[in-house]
Amino acid sequence: MIIDFHIHLGKRKCWLPWVTDFWDEFHDDPDTIDDLMEPDKLSDYLKKEGVDFTVCLAEVNPLTSGTVTNEYVFEFCKNKDSLIPFASLNPYLFPEAPKVLEKYVKDYGFKGLKMLPNYQWYYPNDNKLYPIYAKAEELQIPVMFHTGSSIFKGARIKYADPKLLDDLAVDFPHLTIIMVHGGRGFWYNDASFLAQIHPNMYLEIAGLPPQNLLTYFPDLEKISHKVIFGTDWPGCPGIKKNIEIIKGLPISKESKSKILGENAARILGLDNG
Repeated sequence: MIIDFHIHLGKRKCWLPWVTDFWDEFHDDPDTIDDLMEPDKLSDYLKKEGVDFTVCLAEVNPLTSGTVTNEYVFEFCKNKDSLIPFASLNPYLFPEAPKVLEKYVKDYGFKGLKMLPNYQWYYPNDNKLYPIYAKAEELQIPVMFHTGSSIFKGARIKYADPKLLDDLAVDFPHLTIIMVHGGRGFWYNDASFLAQIHPNMYLEIAGLPPQNLLTYFPDLEKISHKVIFGTDWPGCPGIKKNIEIIKGLPISKESKSKILGENAARILGLDNG
């Protein structure tokens, strides 16, 4: 089973210009993204790329990246079992975020939450946000956090230090915490260490060149049970190519299987059917 834990939905009009300019570096035809933004077309594309299940992310960051609403993601994914919706809650725009999250999970079927502290400008361990994490823990859904760098205008790296998530791992021991981008650029070692010492923390590798994973994480074999594959599509080269590069890394077949799907399947409950 191959699971891509990180792709973005939304046509070009949903995103700010610097986001689509970046994506266009990887697509010969700028219309490619919009053409694929239909459930059947995207499902077929992902299947051809070798992906069995995909986490599809909402994004509510009007100042830094764009807005792809939770409702849009729900409608896009609702008839496609292979497309798994994750919600986005901007704390400044959702004053009753815990109640909203419960509605999205119980009524809409969202399977997780993504938080973007560096795009939304808050420290993730601010105790004002704790009711959100408490609700996610109660609902037994994973929470993804952007960690590390971003090239998009307005992003503030100080909020994306994975060490800030240590408080959450301690205070919410039954909450699954996923460090998106693995602490990219500044904090690879910190993210790897945190994944090793906290049973509820995982390291996700979206946006990282897969051929460099052993440079970023020399102990990749050791921590393979805590590493999750993702691509950050459409802001990346071909998904199939990334999968093949990981399959070619000098680590065990068992470790590759864990990274490419088994860990994600366990978190998403897919290993139980």
